[in-house]
Amino acid sequence: MSIKNSDIFEQSGDYIQSLDRGLKVIQAFSQETPSLTISEAAKITGLSRPTARRILLTLEYLGFVESNNGRFSLAARALTLGYAYISSKNIWNIAQPIMREFVAKTGESCSISILDGTDILYVARVHTKRIMTINLEVGSRLPAYATSMGHVLLAFLPKDELEDYLNKVSFKQFTNNTITDKEQLKKVLATVQENGWGGVDQQFEEGLRSIAVPIQNGEGNVIAAINCSAHAGRISENTVREEFLPLLFETAEKISRTITAAYNSAQY
Repeated sequence: MSIKNSDIFEQSGDYIQSLDRGLKVIQAFSQETPSLTISEAAKITGLSRPTARRILLTLEYLGFVESNNGRFSLAARALTLGYAYISSKNIWNIAQPIMREFVAKTGESCSISILDGTDILYVARVHTKRIMTINLEVGSRLPAYATSMGHVLLAFLPKDELEDYLNKVSFKQFTNNTITDKEQLKKVLATVQENGWGGVDQQFEEGLRSIAVPIQNGEGNVIAAINCSAHAGRISENTVREEFLPLLFETAEKISRTITAAYNSAQY
């Protein structure tokens, strides 16, 4: 039996009506209707006003929508629903050839990560010589506050989500350069947001210098960060900024276009 084409599935015990209704409310938001009142959501979805209200309040509690003066709109977390499809299809694999071009030009390692809780989670990596004492691979996690990619991902969070992060994170002193003060970190993140890139010099590990820039989707939202890591004793800070940073921006732009194209094609 094809579930998609079955007329009787909705009458079966396998059908979850509340999930159906919740997805209808999420899909009610669009370019034409970026914000909705409870009554408008009920009209678009065909649901009763009390049902639409309960769903919107639940979605707000879960962080998928936000409200202001009685109007609801999708929150940044709703992006995870669409990009879950991309992640499940190993979409970051298509970034590998672009990353390898960067590594070939610089001779330095390159990684992509996303923010997961208070950590960054590695989703793609092309490395040369190992420069860290820990072996980083896809699936590795590092504290966001001590890494260049973490600084980029935190800098472009909505203010309420950044405050939530700062309230949850427990700082640890990895090196003498590690930032462990919330106010100092906020100042650094403000600079990262202004400049459009972040860099750390031996904050997580002695001898490790790293820069990172954002990867964006078609709407300009930051969905990941890409970095370049180099040994501080071998590569100067000036070389990293003057030579590697422009190449990293170029690489991030190529990946952003590729990811956006893959996401758009998944819609059809």
